[in-house]
Amino acid sequence: MKHYIDFHEDVGIEELDYLLDIAADMKAKTKAGIEHHYLKGKSLAMIFTKSSTRTRVSFEVGMFQLGGQALFLSNNEIQIGRGESIYDTANVLSGMVDGIMIRTFKHSDIEDLARYGSIPVINGLSDDQHPTQMLADLLTIKECKGDLKGLKLAYVGDGNNVANSLLQACAKAGMHISVASPKDYTCPEKYVLQADIDAAVTGSKVVMTEDPYEACKDADVIYTDTWTSMGQEEEKAKRIEIFKDYQVNSELMSAAKKDAIFLHCLPAYRGYEVTEDVIDGPQSRVFQEAENRLHAHKAILVNCFLNS
Repeated sequence: MKHYIDFHEDVGIEELDYLLDIAADMKAKTKAGIEHHYLKGKSLAMIFTKSSTRTRVSFEVGMFQLGGQALFLSNNEIQIGRGESIYDTANVLSGMVDGIMIRTFKHSDIEDLARYGSIPVINGLSDDQHPTQMLADLLTIKECKGDLKGLKLAYVGDGNNVANSLLQACAKAGMHISVASPKDYTCPEKYVLQADIDAAVTGSKVVMTEDPYEACKDADVIYTDTWTSMGQEEEKAKRIEIFKDYQVNSELMSAAKKDAIFLHCLPAYRGYEVTEDVIDGPQSRVFQEAENRLHAHKAILVNCFLNS
């Protein structure tokens, strides 16, 4: 079964180029008004236990553009929210739809859906990883820079699910990555080791630091994310104090290359992890990045559905 749950495990180095090519092709077809109903008659169950804008819209519209249909399933409306087991949910949905996309808290719930079901499972986000975002990010960088290999991406802020997946994705793509986070908020060693494994093959470099200026020096891409992820709302005041020196502002951007671009997976909180003049400035590509979620997710859907 072809799943898309863990970028390190589920996306091969050569397969990454294939996925990016599919995404670029379908973006061009969309812009030209050319139908591409590769998934005609297919259906996708979308389970959400976390709120969503970009993930829901991109997968729902993506399935429509591919000729299929998507069903939005909130945990407040289906039995999994009332205690039905993952085992039962996986088996029931396997008999009714062609694939599952889930956006949830526990990463193990996504793995269990794939273990117990008999259809492709796509990780729309978990507390540990955000692999669907990565394909959109790499597509955006490739559009802006022409190639990926040898570029440097600097991530500044919380070592969260986005940072974990960026380590995996950049190493696969042959991009150098530097992650700057406070000591107790850096990425788990597991993801650093995974990145090191692929970096040894692709020739990229992985650097973990507490110094945002060291991370951003000569970077081609500067990336950040919210300091307070979903489920951490009670820690907001504490986190603002801890991360105050990790704000992406014009001074930090000046440490990067002059033609560096700024990315953020959104939603963004202006005045906290990024200043308004950066995210709304000429170097920002956040809305191009957001649009590319649609085309990247269509590539993931086609690859999972047609290769399973």
